[in-house]
Amino acid sequence: MVGGFTLAGAGERTADSVIEVVREITGMNCGNGCGVFKKECMDLVRRIALLKHLLEEIRDSGPLDVLPSESSSSTTSLLWWNDLVVALQASKRLLADEAAEKISFQFQCVMWKLEKALGNIPYDRFDISEEVQEQVVLARSQLKRAMERYGSMNSRNFFHALSQPLENEVSITNHEVKAKANHVPDTIDSECHDADQMMNKLERRFSSVSSEVCPSDDVVAEGQENSAIKSMAEIKKPDVLIIPADFLCPISLELMRDPVIVATGQTYERSYIQRWIDCGNVTCPKTQQKLEHLTLTPNYVLRSLISQWCTMHNIEQPIGLANGKIKKSDGSFRDVSGDVVAIEALVRKLSSRSVEERRAAVAEIRSLSKRSTDNRIIIADAGAIPVLVNLLTTDDVMTQEHAVTAILNLSIYENNKGLIMLAGAIPSIVQILRAGSMEARENAAATLFSLSLLDENKIIIGASGAIPALVDLLQNGSTRGRKDAATALFNLCIYMGNKGRAVRAGIISALLKMLTDSRNCMVDEALTILSVLASNPEAKIAIVKASTIPVLIVLLRTGLPRNKENAAAILLSLCKRDTENLACISRLGAVIPLTELTKSGTERAKQKATSLLEHLRKLPQLQQV
Repeated sequence: MVGGFTLAGAGERTADSVIEVVREITGMNCGNGCGVFKKECMDLVRRIALLKHLLEEIRDSGPLDVLPSESSSSTTSLLWWNDLVVALQASKRLLADEAAEKISFQFQCVMWKLEKALGNIPYDRFDISEEVQEQVVLARSQLKRAMERYGSMNSRNFFHALSQPLENEVSITNHEVKAKANHVPDTIDSECHDADQMMNKLERRFSSVSSEVCPSDDVVAEGQENSAIKSMAEIKKPDVLIIPADFLCPISLELMRDPVIVATGQTYERSYIQRWIDCGNVTCPKTQQKLEHLTLTPNYVLRSLISQWCTMHNIEQPIGLANGKIKKSDGSFRDVSGDVVAIEALVRKLSSRSVEERRAAVAEIRSLSKRSTDNRIIIADAGAIPVLVNLLTTDDVMTQEHAVTAILNLSIYENNKGLIMLAGAIPSIVQILRAGSMEARENAAATLFSLSLLDENKIIIGASGAIPALVDLLQNGSTRGRKDAATALFNLCIYMGNKGRAVRAGIISALLKMLTDSRNCMVDEALTILSVLASNPEAKIAIVKASTIPVLIVLLRTGLPRNKENAAAILLSLCKRDTENLACISRLGAVIPLTELTKSGTERAKQKATSLLEHLRKLPQLQQV
């Protein structure tokens, strides 16, 4: 016990044992369980997977309790490690729990613990590579964004949980949580005169469970009261704004952006109820009644009330369209009710049994989605995205081309990116990228680039098998297709986990071919991608093995200013901590063009060239000369 904190057991503190916990978490099959929280489970697993390389580098630095930089108070200095262990164990428990009582509240607690633990890692005590640090930064940013999505969960219990040190982890087991959650009279349904009463009872039941899952005021030690109050003050505003329950989606417990009504008359956020239906469910989540049909009807009245409430409380409104009006940048509204009616009619035709009618409707949707942001908002609001995703697998080539291009156009509007991902578009887009017509493949590549602008999507797209298909398009596509593939690959390879995938897909030989192409039409693109890949150990080996260094030296002498800049940056990455590569560029005569670059290159080129020359001066051969 240190300052009120209980450290994890010695066995749990070893890096190897924590790496094993991460392996167990990443090996969990969240695809079949988790119900409507399938996406949250999979997202949490992906974020934890990013930590594997960090833990391996910490392990390789030596035993945690005997690191040279640790002071005599090593127990206190290892609290950051204990926080990380506790957060990972909490994540494992949550993901392993197959009960239906898995709720947004619990995800919120776990994500906060992970983000807090990652923020306290003392990088200066370990030889952590820049790439791994980038991974941790990416994981933290994703956790923060996910926390923002759960911002409406501002319950008193959550703030109590945040005020506690991570070591006050609840000891209640999953079985105990289930027992408490299930300790409800068998007659609950008969006691409720309507669905709302039943839901209120269920919400109270979950509330009582949640208060046990997260520590209460009673467990705050006297010595921790001040820090607890300070922690709460940092997180909670003086006056906590309580969102009306009717404005929250019963599934996600988030403020609804696009409320829709199902056959039972209940209202849900469109993306969440659509996901529920796509999983094969034919009942209403709130009432458990069978849905007579699967039509989702926009709840314009509730949407208007949410909009008014957001305006009243100075909250950024989560919608772009309300009551047939779109909010403009200057705060005024434009009446688009006529467009809404026309587009909703078109969206209905997307599901027509007639191939010709579907083809004509999707062609018109494609055209409209290209014209303006307003159209992109209205089309998405009309529920077109899930239907367009279904059309990606059609046998009709023209319909498929129009559908993927319409999705590309819709993805330009930032809010639509999430809806496209939620609709499960990626597998179908990748299949088009592999086997579609050339135009469809080009637009599929461009769509993947647009969607990958969100960091979390880089991981999903990279794991989908898209990278080999993009490399193939880079090698064998049309000029436009190759450029679209290059742009998508560059953006995907910013995420470290995708660099190895690109190398294994053969990207290095494709890029070298682009560098030596006599037409020089894609040298810039090739160098830009190489500059991103060169810091990756696997890519570094492949680049050197492909005899790329001599080509880079030639570009240092004869390339355009930007080409010289990127060539110098790549060579610097290849030569860092590698005397063999340094000796190679010295033999190939790199000193003269590098010296010239320090005088006449761009600012970035000057920096890279100067650093390379500094490394070259340290070579024993040059020192002897």
